[in-house]
Amino acid sequence: MRLFLSTFLLLLFIESGHANVRLKDLVEFDGVRGNDLVGYGLVVGLNGTGDGIRNAPFTEEIMSNILERLGVNVSGEQFRPKNVAAVFVTAVLPPFSRVGGNIDVTVSAIGDASSLLGGTLVMTPLNAADGQIYAVAQGTVIAGGVGVEGEAGSLVQGVPTAGVIPSGARVEREVDFDFSSLEQLRLALREPDFSTAISIENAVNRLMGGRIANATDSGTVTLSLSLGGRRDIVRTIAAIENLSVDPEQKARVVVDQRSGTIVIGENVRISRVAVAQGNLTLRVQEEPLVVQPNPFSDGNTVVVPRTALGLQEDAGSGLAEVSAGTDLSEIISGLNALGVSPRDMIDILKTIKAAGALHAEFVVR
Repeated sequence: MRLFLSTFLLLLFIESGHANVRLKDLVEFDGVRGNDLVGYGLVVGLNGTGDGIRNAPFTEEIMSNILERLGVNVSGEQFRPKNVAAVFVTAVLPPFSRVGGNIDVTVSAIGDASSLLGGTLVMTPLNAADGQIYAVAQGTVIAGGVGVEGEAGSLVQGVPTAGVIPSGARVEREVDFDFSSLEQLRLALREPDFSTAISIENAVNRLMGGRIANATDSGTVTLSLSLGGRRDIVRTIAAIENLSVDPEQKARVVVDQRSGTIVIGENVRISRVAVAQGNLTLRVQEEPLVVQPNPFSDGNTVVVPRTALGLQEDAGSGLAEVSAGTDLSEIISGLNALGVSPRDMIDILKTIKAAGALHAEFVVR
C-alpha cells in the first residue's frame, strides 16, 4: 500500500481586469434591512416520525396548551402520539413589508423526531427581538430530505428534520420606518476601501450636480439628501443605486484546503526570490506472518504482524528564480514550470509569504 503525502487540489486562475459594478451591488443602504423572527410551534400529521413524549416533555406541554385553547380539556390525561413534533420556526421580515404580505419560513425540529416529511405546522406566532409578534406562520412543511428504516438498518438522505414553508407566514405588524423623511442616508461598503469610497462619492456628486455625497471613512459614504434640491428620495436612490463604479481590489491569495481551491488575485506581486521543491512519498506495506506450532504440541496457530516501511524523497525540479515585480500570470507560469501539484503550490506560496516576498494578504480557510 502506498500513501502519498500530497493531495490534489484545484487551482483557479481567474484573470479579470477592472469592471464597472452597480452601486447597489457594492453597498448596503443604512436602515434598509430585514428583521429576524423566531417562534416555537408544533408540526402535526407525521407518519409515526414525531417526538417521543417521554424524551421530549415540552412537546406534550405545548400540545396540551393548544388543545385547551381550542376547548379540549386534556388535564390529567395520558396521551403519547407519535405524529407530533416540537419545532423552531424562523424567518426574516424584509424591509418595507406591509400587513397582509407573505414571507417564507424555515421549520427545524428540536426534539427527537426523525422526520418532518408530510407534516403541517400549526398556527405559530413569530416574534422579533423586541418581543412583539410581527407574523403568524402555518402550512405544510416541505422537508429537505427523506429517511427509511427497517428492522436491521436505516438510511437517511438529506436532512428530513428541517424544512421550509414557502410564503408560509403572513405579516401582521409593520416596522415603523419613515424613509421619505430622512435627511441623511449612509452607504455601508461591503468591502471597505478608501479608493472605492472616493469613487462612489465622485460618481454620486457628478450625477446630482452638487456635493451631496461625502466619504467619511473607508466603509461609509454619507448622502445629504436635503442638499440635492429633490425631495423625491425614492427616485433619487433609484438613480444612485444604478450608478456604475469601478471598485478597487486588495492583493489577496485565498486557500481553502477543505474544498481544494486556490484563488490568486490580480494585484498579487512577488519580489525576487528563488524556489526549490521536492516530493515526499511514504510506503506502508503489511506482510503478516503465520506461525504454526510444532507437531503434536499443545500450541496454537498465531498470526504475527509484520510491517514494511519506506520513505522516499524525490529529487524535485531544482532551484527556480522568480524575478522582482512578478505579476499573476508569471506566478502561475513559474509554478507550472516547476511541475508542482496544487498541494505543493500552497506550501510554496506560504513559504514565499513567510520570506516576505509575497506582497498580498494570505487567507487560509
